Amino acid sequence: MTPMIKLARYLKYFLKEVIIGPLFKLTEAIFELIVPLVMAKIIDVGIKNGDAAYIWKMGGLMVLLGVAGLCFALICQYLASKASQGVGTMLRNDLFLHINSFSYAEIDKLGTPSLITRITNDVNQIQVAVAMLIRLVVRAPFLVVGAAVMAMMLDLKLSLTFLAAAPLVAIALYLVMSRSIPFYRVIQKKLDKISLITRENLTGVRVIRAFSKQKDEEKRFDDASDDLTKTAVRVGKISALLNPITFMIMNMAIVAVVWFGGMRVDTGALTQGQVIAFVNYMTQIMLALVVVANLVILFTKASACAARINEVLETKPSVEEKTVQPAVPVKGAPKIEFKNVSFSYHKDSLEYALENIDFKILPGQTIGVIGGTGSGKTTLVSLIPRFYDVTCGQILVDGVDVRDYPFHQLRSQIGMVPQRAVLFSGTIRQNMRWGKADATDQEILEALEIAQAAEFVDKLKNGLDTLILQEGKNLSGGQKQRLTIARALVSRPQILILDDSASALDFATDYKLRKAIAAKTRETTVFLVSQRANTVKRADQIIVLDDGRVAGIGTHLELYENCPIYREICLSQLSEEEAKRQ
Repeated sequence: MTPMIKLARYLKYFLKEVIIGPLFKLTEAIFELIVPLVMAKIIDVGIKNGDAAYIWKMGGLMVLLGVAGLCFALICQYLASKASQGVGTMLRNDLFLHINSFSYAEIDKLGTPSLITRITNDVNQIQVAVAMLIRLVVRAPFLVVGAAVMAMMLDLKLSLTFLAAAPLVAIALYLVMSRSIPFYRVIQKKLDKISLITRENLTGVRVIRAFSKQKDEEKRFDDASDDLTKTAVRVGKISALLNPITFMIMNMAIVAVVWFGGMRVDTGALTQGQVIAFVNYMTQIMLALVVVANLVILFTKASACAARINEVLETKPSVEEKTVQPAVPVKGAPKIEFKNVSFSYHKDSLEYALENIDFKILPGQTIGVIGGTGSGKTTLVSLIPRFYDVTCGQILVDGVDVRDYPFHQLRSQIGMVPQRAVLFSGTIRQNMRWGKADATDQEILEALEIAQAAEFVDKLKNGLDTLILQEGKNLSGGQKQRLTIARALVSRPQILILDDSASALDFATDYKLRKAIAAKTRETTVFLVSQRANTVKRADQIIVLDDGRVAGIGTHLELYENCPIYREICLSQLSEEEAKRQ
């Protein structure tokens, strides 16, 4: 229950509901404990003496107790719903905010599907637990204890029947719970796997159909679903034993009460009404114990979910904002400088994705970054906006370490266009204003012109008001890439990073794009990350990466003459005559 205790801090915002709700439920339970005594009086006085008026009077009292109990129960239900939904809302909001503070490293580690399951399914389990905490956690144990006390007050000897049954029920509870609890943690992990497969299938539906892999994916989903089902059925079978065992023990206890109670009635130690009241109390105890058993199951599930939620909340971002004070750029400093930078994706690992990177870039320069697959190109440019922190060395922007910038100041001067073009549901205008919320239509159109997107946007019936479906499903790959480039250009960033963001464009459009960027963003420092030699050959400097190390830095002609790796890349794509031309 320790994970649940850690989340108990959210209940302080609903103290009124947490305190008043159980009190109303407790009052309802008290009324419920009085009912068997009223029933005993009806039998022993009203029915025995044939007093109809007394029967009606006590019957009215029973109805009154029932109506009052119902009203108290409804009030408690309302307060429990208010508190549970409130806790769920706050917890979801805090989870979402905390996840948004993660760097790429934490998201990679926890996994997107798992985070989605935790913020939805796991939080829902916590909401149910809070509702049950207010409604039943006080009522059920009170009914067990209260009914036992009332039974003892009626006849101490006969109540020994309950005392004999209680340890048997406790043993049954322990045996069932000890075997079912571990399965609930496993179930949540298997839900993560189903979430992962579902997400992959929905986002990769075109690829799946292109390779006619529907049957394979259906089988993969069925296997994961069957695995979850088998685990759920297994734990369900164990949990299902709880009610029959408990009912069997308590029903045997009731039989014993009726048997020995009848003997006590014969001796005059008990009345018939008291025996009926005793049976009612035993029934209340039995039902309350079943509720307690189900509460244990529910809180076990909630505890497993709380542990997963706490894991997210206790995960500290590896990239943290160290200051909120604006950094002061150093006059005359290079726009970007890498000083002996090394980076590893795994903390304390000696396996580096980038190693001993040194270079300087002046304001307004265009820099090409090229290398083979897995050479570290994307990793290199991801370090500039601090999506990851360097393992060793320093990265300076305007002479200031990127770690000394507030996030907003650093990232507001960087326009990032990632490899995978990501657009959000909404209009084109709304997507274009991500970098500059107050951007005018003229500024948006200028950015679209540079990105070579104005032509196809003009042809759309609604222009900038055209709706983009989820993930840009109603656009081609090239259209999405051009729109993401335009989105980065709208804010006129000081540093523009194009991470292989023209891979879906034809050579002519790619050439026009580079020409427009060079002509209309002269003061912007541009990074062109590409696998195409033609894309980077006219850059002021080209950085050649090979297995995380710098294989060469220089102009196209310098590298073609002096860098074997760059020369090999060029000749694999261009003729020797084309490769020798700047």
